[in-house]
Amino acid sequence: MEKISVVVPCFNEQEALPLFYIEICKVADLLKPLDFEFIFISDGSKDNTIQIMKKLNEQDPRVHYVSFSRNFGKEAAIYAGLKKSTGDYVVLMDVDLQDPPCLISKMYDSIKNDGYDCVATRRVNREGEPRIRSFFAKCFYKLINQISDTEFVDGARDYRMMKRQMVDAVLEMSEYNRFSKGIFSWVGFEVKWLEYVNEQRIAGETKWSFWKLFLYSLDGIIAFSTVPLSMASYMGILLCFVAFVLILFIIAKTLIWGDPTSGWPSLICIISLIGGLQMLCIGVLGHYLSRTYLETKKRPIYIVKEEK
Repeated sequence: MEKISVVVPCFNEQEALPLFYIEICKVADLLKPLDFEFIFISDGSKDNTIQIMKKLNEQDPRVHYVSFSRNFGKEAAIYAGLKKSTGDYVVLMDVDLQDPPCLISKMYDSIKNDGYDCVATRRVNREGEPRIRSFFAKCFYKLINQISDTEFVDGARDYRMMKRQMVDAVLEMSEYNRFSKGIFSWVGFEVKWLEYVNEQRIAGETKWSFWKLFLYSLDGIIAFSTVPLSMASYMGILLCFVAFVLILFIIAKTLIWGDPTSGWPSLICIISLIGGLQMLCIGVLGHYLSRTYLETKKRPIYIVKEEK
């Protein structure tokens, strides 16, 4: 009998978790005789999330859970869930029901009958989100597709079903600094995209602030593009050329018109500009170096406190 593993990262989701379990059980009943397992990852939750997971595990043998020793982030939770999964097909989805469970049936049919290795989802709108967040999200996808060889689909969610072969390929990429959207695209395989209208969170509050999303986008750029490093070099070359032209201009102006160089405010502005660009370039180098430093330390992606 084929098995589907449903991997669900959770962080302080005591309100949404029971509602999600009811809905995912309905899907499992519709897809009989397929076997299911539900793998919940508690990413250092401080509320009653882990207690609810334990209770569900006692009631339903299909339910398994992993509890981290602290909050390691959603990327670590995704990796832990994929690693624990044993199914022939693995579904990755959020617990807040913004990922409609009813799509799992369509995903399975597409993989089973149409020969796809993965069926992923993307939102066709961002209704309910702040406009400023939607604007910067669109800008991010446009930017990263311009500077990266890896394709990023606008509106793509982590919600997807994958064959075991693709899951194993993702797990082989055991890097510490993870950006799953890029990893899923980088490993390749035949992917079908399902579009759906944005759903509102069923309960609780989002854990992704604008600042966290901004930092997450920087992780994606650094993980899948080296263009920022090249841009730092190009800016250095451009500034050297501009400085050389200005020197020739000042010399010519002094020799022809006898006008000495004057104006310390302009000098201060130029120095500030060059200093700011230098700090920017050093900052870009620092981000790449910090990622390299963390990778060389070979720290575990997560630490398990308890699991079952």
